[in-house]
Amino acid sequence: MHIWFDISNSPHINMFYDLIRDLEREGHIITITSRRLANTVELLDQKGLKHTVVGEHYGKNIYKKIVGYPIRVIQLRKFLQNKKLDLAVSQSSFHSPLVAKLLGIPSIYTNDNEHALGNIPSFIFATKILLPEYLSAAKAKKLGASKNKIVHYPGVKDGVYLWPIAELIREHRKNNRCAGTLKIYVRPEPLTAQYYQGGLNFLDDALCELQNHHSVIVLPRDKTQLNHYKQSKFANINVAEKPLELIDIAKDCALFLGAGGSMTRELACLGVPTISVYQDALLEVDKYLIENGFMVYEPNVTIDIINGHLKNNSQSSLTNELMRKGKAAYDTFKEAIMSFT
Repeated sequence: MHIWFDISNSPHINMFYDLIRDLEREGHIITITSRRLANTVELLDQKGLKHTVVGEHYGKNIYKKIVGYPIRVIQLRKFLQNKKLDLAVSQSSFHSPLVAKLLGIPSIYTNDNEHALGNIPSFIFATKILLPEYLSAAKAKKLGASKNKIVHYPGVKDGVYLWPIAELIREHRKNNRCAGTLKIYVRPEPLTAQYYQGGLNFLDDALCELQNHHSVIVLPRDKTQLNHYKQSKFANINVAEKPLELIDIAKDCALFLGAGGSMTRELACLGVPTISVYQDALLEVDKYLIENGFMVYEPNVTIDIINGHLKNNSQSSLTNELMRKGKAAYDTFKEAIMSFT
C-alpha cells in the first residue's frame, strides 16, 4: 500500500514513528506531509523522517483558522493528487479526512481531544475513527461520528508509542536517582491552540522562585515562549532552544510541570511524577490519568506544592499496566491499517 500520514503537530511524530518504520519494513510506501507548528519540522528532521511541508498554521485566531482551513486542504490535494495513494492516516489532522475524501481514498482518523472543533469535519469525512477506551462513542457522535466508524483501543493514545521504551526509561531513572542528577522540566501552555482559553505565562512567579533551589529546564513550544524565558529574571533557568527527545527528558526528570498537551501525559504514563497545571477545562484523557493516579492536578501550583511532590516515587505497577494496554493499542492501529489492504 501507499499510505499518506499528515503529521501537522509535533506530538504526532512520536505517535506514528514506530508504526511508519514498521510499515516501511513490510514494503509499504509512506508519504509524509507536515506544517510549521511548534517543533514539528525540527523533530521530523531529527527522526530522519522524509517529509514535505505543505501549508501553514494560522495561529489561535478562529477566523484565520476558518479561512486557512480550505487553503491547506487545496494545497494538500494538489500535492497528493498524482501520488496514487491507497490510504490516509492521521492524528488530529483536521485536513486529512477531507483531503482523502476529495482524492477518493479511505482514511483513518484518531484524536483524544474531544474539545477540538476540527473533529467535526474529521469525524464526518473519516472512513474509520480510532478512539481511546474512556472516550465514549456517544460523545463522538455529537461531533458527527457514525457509530459504525468507531473502533476503541485500550488505554490512552500515548501508550501506543511509549510501551517499547518504558523499561529502558525506568532503568535510566533508577540510575540517575542514585547519582542525584534528576531535574525539573516545565512545559508551558499551548498558547496558539484553538481549544485553549486559559492564562498565559502564569507559571512565571513559581519559576522565578524555583530556579533558586533546583535545576529547572523549560521546554518552549515556539519562539514566542523561547524569547519570554530568555528574560533576565529567568537567568538561572535552562531554556531548551531545540526540541529534546522524550527519552532524554524522562530519564533524568525528578518532576514534570505541564500546562497541557501531549508531553504532560507522556511523562505521566512513563511513571514520572507529574503535575498538570492546565488552566482550562480538562480533557477526558486528563481526568482518566488523574483519577487513576498517574498524575496530579494543581492549577494553582505553588513552590510548596512543587517541593512536596518532588518526594514522590513513580507508580511502576500502574505504569506497567498502562504499557501493556499500549502494546494492545499499537496492534489495534496496525490492524486497522491492514484492514484496507
